[in-house]
Amino acid sequence: MKTEYRLGIDAGGTFTDFVLANRSGDVQLFKVLSTPNDPTRAIRNGLALITEETGVSAEDIVSNSDLCINGTTVGLNALITHNGAKTGLICTKGHEDSIEIRLGHKEDGHRYDPEYPPATMLVPRHLRRGVAERVVSNGTVHTPMNEADVRAACEYFIAEGVESVAVSFVWSVLHPEHENRAAEIVREMMPDVRLTVGAQLYPQVREYTRTSTAVVNAYLAPILQRYVEAVDKYFKDLGSKNPVRYFQSNGGLALGRVVTDQSVYAINSGPASAPQAALDVAAPWGDRNIITCDMGGTSFDITLTRDGKANVNKNIDFLRYRIGIPMIQVETLGAGGGSVGWIDSMGLMQMGPQSAGAEPGPACYGQGGDRPTTTDANLALGYLNSDGLVGGRLPLDVEKSREAIRTNLADKLGLSVQKAAYGMFTIVNNNMVNAIRRVSVERGYDPRDFVLMGAGGATGAHITALAREMGINKVLISKLASGLCAYGQILSDVKYNYMAPAPIRLDAEGAAARLNDLFTGLETRGTDDLAGDGFKSDEISISRSLDMRYVGQVHECTVEIDTFDITEGGLDVIKQAFHQRHKDLYTYDEPHNPVEVVNVESTIVGHVAKPTRRTIAAGKGAEAALKGHRDMVFSLEGEAQPTPVYDGTAMGAGDHLSGPAVIEEVTTTIVVEPGWDATLHESGVYVLTAQA
Repeated sequence: MKTEYRLGIDAGGTFTDFVLANRSGDVQLFKVLSTPNDPTRAIRNGLALITEETGVSAEDIVSNSDLCINGTTVGLNALITHNGAKTGLICTKGHEDSIEIRLGHKEDGHRYDPEYPPATMLVPRHLRRGVAERVVSNGTVHTPMNEADVRAACEYFIAEGVESVAVSFVWSVLHPEHENRAAEIVREMMPDVRLTVGAQLYPQVREYTRTSTAVVNAYLAPILQRYVEAVDKYFKDLGSKNPVRYFQSNGGLALGRVVTDQSVYAINSGPASAPQAALDVAAPWGDRNIITCDMGGTSFDITLTRDGKANVNKNIDFLRYRIGIPMIQVETLGAGGGSVGWIDSMGLMQMGPQSAGAEPGPACYGQGGDRPTTTDANLALGYLNSDGLVGGRLPLDVEKSREAIRTNLADKLGLSVQKAAYGMFTIVNNNMVNAIRRVSVERGYDPRDFVLMGAGGATGAHITALAREMGINKVLISKLASGLCAYGQILSDVKYNYMAPAPIRLDAEGAAARLNDLFTGLETRGTDDLAGDGFKSDEISISRSLDMRYVGQVHECTVEIDTFDITEGGLDVIKQAFHQRHKDLYTYDEPHNPVEVVNVESTIVGHVAKPTRRTIAAGKGAEAALKGHRDMVFSLEGEAQPTPVYDGTAMGAGDHLSGPAVIEEVTTTIVVEPGWDATLHESGVYVLTAQA
């Protein structure tokens, strides 16, 4: 760190988390309720809370921070609620319906479901305007572009009040001149609209993916622009000497202007920082296979890190929209503290995906909510302290929880409140276990080979139950767990992805030189961009990947390679890497068949100095932190038993306890089930292990 502070802000659906690190290694966590209608208000509230608790003004913190980092759900919320900008699409005539036709089928899991409704189109049919032009698959022009069609589209968009325009033509990645000229006309006739050019945003082969990505970007760009401008101005007014960095879904940081132009990179940025934080938390034990579970107020997010690398996806359906850009793989489930319990048409109890959110929130918040939620169940089971969450700033009303469970579930099912609450707890756990299996077992990973990492304010109450169901014997929960993603942000580097189409057979003449020239061009651009951002050459690293397939295959797989000058001999290295990757994914390879490249990508990283690792003082024994006992339920029988409750703030390094027990930290509660032990490490991490 170059200055006194570093600030990370992670805006979730229910809470906004703030992590403040100083040069000496002290790291503090603060939480405020999110304000979805005005996300910047939560930032103001959070900085006011930091000032209240530390005595340091917001101006002093911001002006003395080397980095202020913001992970936002603004784009995600706009996509979920379909509350983005009014968007128009200019495309090749005859391809106006490609985003609706998609690939000829619905998403995986619903491909043959006739009852599954079509996705809501972000651009309605009348705002998709075709232009007479055509480039063929070798990059030559079959039909010159009719500029009058572009102008007619702009005139229609102006009359319709369009705020943002996407331009995407067939095979534009091999001949971008048509898109570039169309973009010039749009800028001339509509100087105030946000403009997304498909071949610039996502220069990769595959028309549907490129067009869909461009549409999503255009749909979100005005929303992100307004948000970024408001946040940048707020921090500038506080005296910030450095630009705010925004977290991206590729796991890296970017400047506001980049996020505004490439808004699609900010869609799922919050949970994308979890793998970075998890690796740091697990570093003292050398654990590099980690499943991170982040249960907040609204959702349950899972990321998987194997051999120290987070899974990255490209060309996936996210919230029913195809997005091509690389994103940290996050499995998201509607299972948060606000997930609502209800009875389906068959008389069975269900949990979520509906959420009470921050407003009105669970019944126990006393803000008008009357539906039973996961938080209400945890309170009724005795796991949560009725004195309140986040250090008592959010008091909880246990009677309101019991009444909501009794009225909506227990009486209707003929159960006691305790049994109904434990049923809610068990069902939401099963939902989460199934989601964990989707990122592990269904992708060939045995979860027993992984450490389970707790993140998010609500995960601690469920973590040992989840580990028990998955057969995982080791759990790590940091004292910063409820703000782990914000913590991951202050550890992260600046990262940009540069892509190019590369339809090249590796047995073709000149293939090595073409690939080498493509990578060199991308990496020159990337290093120049980071140098302009203040990074020195020894602070920049480069990694490469190629999308490859056997000639005749329809789909490709991504292959990572080292950075080297690609010669004819280097092609053999690339081929071998592809054969091995194909075998890893599909259990076989075909080394006798010719191989072709479809796309190439260089990831350029500007490395940021990391904060000093925190340490805590030695403890005096867990008994010194014992607060008392509370009746808790740990079985479907609903029988309560007196259970010790420990004050996490009074525990120190080396303190050890056995379950059943509860550890109450300021912003999270850890339930140590019977059969588990917990020890606090000097790094401020609880190590939970299953008893033999």
